[in-house]
Amino acid sequence: MEDMPISTLIGWWALAAGIVFGATANKTNFCTMGAISDMVFMDDYGRMRAWVLAIAVALIGTTVLHVSGMIDINNSIYRTANLGWFGAVLGGLMFGFGMTMAGGCGNKTLVRIGGGNLKSIYVFLIMGIFAIMTLRGLTGMARVEMEALTNIDLGAAGYTSQGVEELIASGFGLSADMVRWVLVAILGGGALVWCFKDAEFRASPANMLGGLIIGLLIPAGWYITGVLGFDEFEPAPLMSFTFVAPSGETIQYLMIFSGATINFGIASVFGVILGSFLMALGTRSFNLEGFGDAADMLRHSFGAALMGIGGVLALGCTIGQGITGMSTLALSSFLALGSIIFGGVLGMKYMEEGSIFGALRAMVPGRA
Repeated sequence: MEDMPISTLIGWWALAAGIVFGATANKTNFCTMGAISDMVFMDDYGRMRAWVLAIAVALIGTTVLHVSGMIDINNSIYRTANLGWFGAVLGGLMFGFGMTMAGGCGNKTLVRIGGGNLKSIYVFLIMGIFAIMTLRGLTGMARVEMEALTNIDLGAAGYTSQGVEELIASGFGLSADMVRWVLVAILGGGALVWCFKDAEFRASPANMLGGLIIGLLIPAGWYITGVLGFDEFEPAPLMSFTFVAPSGETIQYLMIFSGATINFGIASVFGVILGSFLMALGTRSFNLEGFGDAADMLRHSFGAALMGIGGVLALGCTIGQGITGMSTLALSSFLALGSIIFGGVLGMKYMEEGSIFGALRAMVPGRA
């Protein structure tokens, strides 16, 4: 183990964590799009509470790791002092709308691949290709120009990060760590109360376990990359679970394996698929499913492309920004999460109404 490269060590641990993630999401039906759909169309908040529970657990766990000095969360991509507010909003809207067209977010796509859904393999490929295009390819040029025009350099104002607690602490002359714990108590504690005050949620082991395990896996990811993967000379990027950019990197890894290096994102993608596959076999729920018609394929293609572009612009997906980013209390994560939810609701109303204008009208209170 001592001679094992850091990237390989991180890869094995990420694979193991991904297996747990995939198996849990498959077994408990943990799904962000499903949570929004249940809430909008059935007034059922069970899976939404599972998602909120995951955010709360991830926030508490990440704070413990950061304040104890085990990791420095400011080294993550979410906490940069370069505030990409426009990318978070536009990308979040695109990703949220796209996931409704593609039948699920990045996480759900991987879980469905493991369960035998052939449509999700196609969505994965399209999403991954557009993610890489937006990172380093054709659409990447537009992304760079957009960021240059809209990003706000908080560093010029004396801030070291876009952490909400730092922005508040600086404005009122308080300790950032103290403000962070207050926010954790308010946001994390409030989320826990909201989740467990509901009798139906307390009676649902699947939702409780799904939220708890997925939430714990976020600080586990930070620990793998920030502690187990620490190297004084070649430190690995501090990261945890996110699935859009890593999907594109996974495609690249498969294509140029002999010249590629494994990382947390790539290994976790493999892990989620494998974990879901093993759970599907164990529960005898593995089932092959393809496209129903050309229209279905076109809709999934459009949604996957939007997820690939939007996920990169927003720096994450429903997991990457919705849970992992939120655990860091980054301002852009709040913007991205709100935009993803709005985009998801808009997409669902669009599917129901048949037009964007009809969907927007249906979202106005009293006109649904």
